Amino acid sequence: MTVLPDDGFHLAAEFPDASREQWQRLVTGVLSKTGTAAEGPAAEDALATALQDGLATRPLYTADDGGAVPGPPGFPPFVRGGRPEGTALTGWDVRQHHGGPDPRRVNEAVLADLENGVTSLWIAVGGAGLPVEALPAALDGVYLDLAPVVLDAGEESEAAARKLLDLYAERGLPRDAAAGNLGADPLGTLARTGTDADPAEALDAAARLAALCVRDHPRLRALTVDALPHHEAGGSPAQELGASLATGVAYLRTLTAAGLTVDEACSQLEFRYSATADQFLTIAKLRAARRLWARVAEVSGATPAARAQRQHAVTSSVMMTRRDPWVNMLRTTIACLGAGVGGADAVTVLPFDTALGLPDAFARRIARNTSSILLEESHLARVVDPAGGSWYVERLTDELAHAAWAFFQDLERAGGQAAALRSGFLAERLADTWRTRSADLATRREPITGVSEFPHLGEAPVHREPAPPTPPGGLPKVRRDEAYEALRARSDAHLAATGARPRVLLAALGPAAAHTGRVTFAANLFQAGGIEPVTRQVTAEDAADALTAEGATIACLCSSDTLYAEQAEAVAEALKAAGADTVFLAGKPKSELREDCLRAGVDAFVFAGGDAVAVLSSVLDRMGVA
Repeated sequence: MTVLPDDGFHLAAEFPDASREQWQRLVTGVLSKTGTAAEGPAAEDALATALQDGLATRPLYTADDGGAVPGPPGFPPFVRGGRPEGTALTGWDVRQHHGGPDPRRVNEAVLADLENGVTSLWIAVGGAGLPVEALPAALDGVYLDLAPVVLDAGEESEAAARKLLDLYAERGLPRDAAAGNLGADPLGTLARTGTDADPAEALDAAARLAALCVRDHPRLRALTVDALPHHEAGGSPAQELGASLATGVAYLRTLTAAGLTVDEACSQLEFRYSATADQFLTIAKLRAARRLWARVAEVSGATPAARAQRQHAVTSSVMMTRRDPWVNMLRTTIACLGAGVGGADAVTVLPFDTALGLPDAFARRIARNTSSILLEESHLARVVDPAGGSWYVERLTDELAHAAWAFFQDLERAGGQAAALRSGFLAERLADTWRTRSADLATRREPITGVSEFPHLGEAPVHREPAPPTPPGGLPKVRRDEAYEALRARSDAHLAATGARPRVLLAALGPAAAHTGRVTFAANLFQAGGIEPVTRQVTAEDAADALTAEGATIACLCSSDTLYAEQAEAVAEALKAAGADTVFLAGKPKSELREDCLRAGVDAFVFAGGDAVAVLSSVLDRMGVA
């Protein structure tokens, strides 16, 4: 036992340490008051929150839950960071994305970003991005020795890489000054396009670029392991990590077969991951990714220093909403924080309006300033691995790493990443995950602020110039808001055609204290589908007049169970007699009251945990909203 010197600060020194069992007994007492019977570990389980990949967030973590010892920063298995100093000296690389086919506009955005805090450029070339020949014009005026360039060129990656290398030579840039990534990612391209072409030729081209970088450009990497296609197809964090490992292993095999050493092959890879508004999962995912890759590199024969993973984190496009897009600023801020705390080497914050089309100058400014505030004003990078030692984060990192390793093994058993993509094995697994998550979104167990929760029907829409269409094929691209967006689009069409949105009468029974809670719930629910709620306090005598006056054909009773027992039957009958097509009741009353309400004319019940998308879709159908 260590005896600490008396420093004069005493905290509960006269009390004995509390045990986990004592805490569980207290929880049992609290749960019993809510009608939940659970004791001991079961009481703790009752407060756990289920996550994807079979993981769960526990209500309490202690030193016994810390997981594997992560080691110090900068040393294998690199859980706590790829470098001993982390990002404490210079902060993370603030890398902004630039797309669109117009080189003049891209150049203006590039120069504005570099003048205002951005430290590297991520440029889409080919397809929906810049034409390869326009790359020099887009980089006009850029000091290429100070601004690393990362290419994203898909099937045109070799041509784009050669064009950038030629530009370095034309400008007289020393070979050891060129930095960034040429962006070759044949398997990522296969995931995005679904082409039936054999990726062998593209892998050979990538190997040639890697050999060139090793020989002539020591600060330039040739390949990107892009896990974003798997995240954007609805994959879970473990699936995103597992797919990135399978891709990285495939590239290691290609590069070493082409004559590079394992250390040289590892030095040519940069891994790209999503960062979401779930800050703890983002932190754990990046920490787990480094641990997993360090293990792959170790068994491949890499030296300890070569096992560190270079990471580029990008705020998730899946979480970005088209309605109330201003909330996306908050989402990307949290995601950027998670990426920085998780130890990402480079971070890209997508503009808040990226789901609407090409971002404007204001959105780009907010995106780059997000990193600047976290680095310069919040001093987030001053501490190496600020999440280290958190029992929750350490346990989550460990559990996520094991789940990702299991999925990686599944992909290897399926023949590797290329085979899993071509056979549809990977697509099926991702689709299964998205179906499960879609159910959580539909029932609002996973809420979307501004869309499924607290929507604002009166907000003026935000318009942006449409982005160039991306080529079809490959893994799908999903968004959390897609089901609700379809409902809101129907409402918008109805508004444009008739001058008004579809309406629902919220028939409030009794005083405000009795009905306010369920009125708020029902208003929130119907607005998520673009249905305007109109609240009227009614009785059986005036319910029909209220329905007629508001021009509604759908009504929802809102009050307490006590008042439902007294008034619901009569009010429902009055509304039906007045021509209400459908009468809902907010809540989930007990069976006897439920049966009475159904006999009186209540058609359905809306309650927390119900399928909101199905209810709202059926309401719009009944209203004849196409």
